[in-house]
Amino acid sequence: MQRRTFTLAALALPALAHSQAPAPEKPQVTLAVGGKNLLYYLPLTIAESLGYFKAEGLEVTIVDFAGGSRALQAVIGGSADVVSGAFEHTINMQAKGQKLRAFVLQGRAPQIVLGVNPKTMPGFKTVADLRGKKIGVTAPGSSTNVMVNFVLTKAGLKPSDVSIIGVGAGNGAVAAMRAGQIDAMSNLDPVITLLQRSGDLKIVSDTRVVAEADRVFGGPMPAGCLYAPQAFIDKHPRTVQALTNAIVRADKWIQAAGPSEIVKAVPESYLLGDRAVYIDAFLASRGALSPDGSVPDAGATTALRALLSVDESLKSVNFDLGAVYTNDFVKKANARYPKG
Repeated sequence: MQRRTFTLAALALPALAHSQAPAPEKPQVTLAVGGKNLLYYLPLTIAESLGYFKAEGLEVTIVDFAGGSRALQAVIGGSADVVSGAFEHTINMQAKGQKLRAFVLQGRAPQIVLGVNPKTMPGFKTVADLRGKKIGVTAPGSSTNVMVNFVLTKAGLKPSDVSIIGVGAGNGAVAAMRAGQIDAMSNLDPVITLLQRSGDLKIVSDTRVVAEADRVFGGPMPAGCLYAPQAFIDKHPRTVQALTNAIVRADKWIQAAGPSEIVKAVPESYLLGDRAVYIDAFLASRGALSPDGSVPDAGATTALRALLSVDESLKSVNFDLGAVYTNDFVKKANARYPKG
């Protein structure tokens, strides 16, 4: 009874804070995400399930797609206002004349794991062995695909040396690996931990570990974030601030939460039928999640370097990296919610 009373009192505080803040210009927001069940997007799920969006005066409709590239298409096509997706999309789209800007970070490392199928590649030794093989990604063009291309390039292979197959980010990805339909996989938790525990995946590169991600990419590589067209940010700054507040609170809550609290806060379907696996996946990924929503200053440079290594056409583009992200909203959110 005492804990319940405390919880209700705590929930009343953000409501009071919201009553003193300017209302969002656009209280109804459509947000696109590619693979919402992934721990990569855990802050989004927590912000939704714990009522942080509502506390900011927002009604957020979350539309889930098979991968980040499709979520990106939704905002470019106008069917969504904001994307919860990979940071590097903001850079890629600048090269295509689209002004997108990240305004709050969910992941400070990609959390993407590249692994091989022990059944179809029992003799795997190096990345070069992937030549001619089928590699599963969440969706072609998504960050999982970029990770594959980057690792292949560092090993002296071209993206065209393999076959890329979209397998999604849930049970379909697990089934494809176990059935031997793919020889390797670039995916995220909880899919990775589930396959690893059952012996259906041998890890090759693991960017859930921040130090390894920094080594692989040569610096801090921002991952999941909320981004939107610059025009939307300019027109709806209070709405963007409200979204940022909710994600920053979720970022901080996750860092302080225990595994059992995490499991209670996410939908049952996210557990992929195994609560213990999800807890292991969370513990493996927590360090790669952002503690406060800030994009590291060197992050855009790291992301551009990764993109340049896999796409020759980008080398002729004069990028304005200062235009692909801002920490202005995050600074205000942290000042308002110093403890989450």
